[in-house]
Amino acid sequence: MLSRPLSGASHASKPAAATTTAWIAVVIFAVAYVLIATEKVHRVAAALGGAVTVLIIGATDAEHAFFAEDTGVDWNVLFLLLGMMLIVAVLKRTGAFEYLAIWAVKRARGRPFRVMAILVLVTAAASAMLDNVTTVLLVAPVTFLVCERLAVPAAPFLIAEALASNIGGTATLVGDPPNIIIASRGGLTYNDFLIHLAPIIGLLIVVFIALCRVLFRRAFRTDPDRVAKVMALRERDAIRDRRLLIVSLAVLAVVTAAFALHTVVHLEPSIVAIVGGLVLLMLSRLDTGEIVKDVEWPTLVFFAGLFVMIGALVNTGVIGSLSRTLADAVEGRQLLASMVLLWGSAVLSAVVDNIPYVATISPIVADLVAADGTTSGPHVLWWALALGADLGGNATAVGASANVVILGLAERAGKRISFWEFTKYGLIVAAVTVGVCTPYLWLRYFVLN
Repeated sequence: MLSRPLSGASHASKPAAATTTAWIAVVIFAVAYVLIATEKVHRVAAALGGAVTVLIIGATDAEHAFFAEDTGVDWNVLFLLLGMMLIVAVLKRTGAFEYLAIWAVKRARGRPFRVMAILVLVTAAASAMLDNVTTVLLVAPVTFLVCERLAVPAAPFLIAEALASNIGGTATLVGDPPNIIIASRGGLTYNDFLIHLAPIIGLLIVVFIALCRVLFRRAFRTDPDRVAKVMALRERDAIRDRRLLIVSLAVLAVVTAAFALHTVVHLEPSIVAIVGGLVLLMLSRLDTGEIVKDVEWPTLVFFAGLFVMIGALVNTGVIGSLSRTLADAVEGRQLLASMVLLWGSAVLSAVVDNIPYVATISPIVADLVAADGTTSGPHVLWWALALGADLGGNATAVGASANVVILGLAERAGKRISFWEFTKYGLIVAAVTVGVCTPYLWLRYFVLN
């Protein structure tokens, strides 16, 4: 059976009707995905159109779409984004991003590849401490200014940062939203993630920087005159409002500390972000209407539509059926289970957002872990799931939240990045990084353990 019955149908017709609804939901998602990928219509229109359609056919309903944690809009993600967008909107009025842009270019001696390497390292490190979505919101404005100063295309730098954020965020419990779900289901701690994932992520960052040198080589040309002008600038002169800068950095520091102490303070990152954003907005004394204009509303709406469509696949049992099939095929064979979970999660996370995917498959992984004699704590299957889901999200422009945010920011700044422009690089990076993880899991947990 592909799906569970929806309420309201007669007992005799429930299985057939539910199965039909599930297949229709799959078709709707596929059509919307093709429209997003081919850009025949704007991605926001495609996502909203798909969401409305699955509601009309009964693949989901208002209760599941708007109020259910596993099958509806993830309000935690949306309010996290909204809060951090407000903080970024205020912070950029201080001149802080111009300061960082000049600093980065001067430290790199104006060489574009060195600039990219610095931005990649900063993005990866910040994503591990904060989370990948927050990080790209903070780094993207700096990138626009750097690229403008050096007269180089912004798209390669933005794509590299999105990919780096997903890689770096994999290292910690708070770095990527799926990790929080995995930690909750597996009884894992912040230190567990550092011990088991940080070493391989450190290696992957080195590999990724080497890949950047090859993948984006055409972007590393610049004008010597522009470089000379930037080198002559003083970072301090970029700061326009010192009082607001101090207030903004203080709020950002508190928000960052609350993110890092998530397991201690027991506050959801979404609550921390929205409270921080509203407090900074109040303290800034700026015009609220002007700040709100800088919020990426199309990105938030796109996420809402995408969540409803994917929630319909969860609600009708499509994703659950795929997960159970995977579990049945590998049960009792841990090495095979690890490899299938790693690569299967990477493929599925490239197509659907990795948050609902992990939420759906994590109970099944918990059963597999328990069947191996472990009830909770570190286990290779949890690390295979985390690496596959987090790194696989790099494969396409809609595979991870950070990717979608980068596309929205680029479009707003007039530096539009197409679905395929992002994906042609993301596929290579995802394949290489997941490929490096394969011997890591085998050696660490099956050969050396």
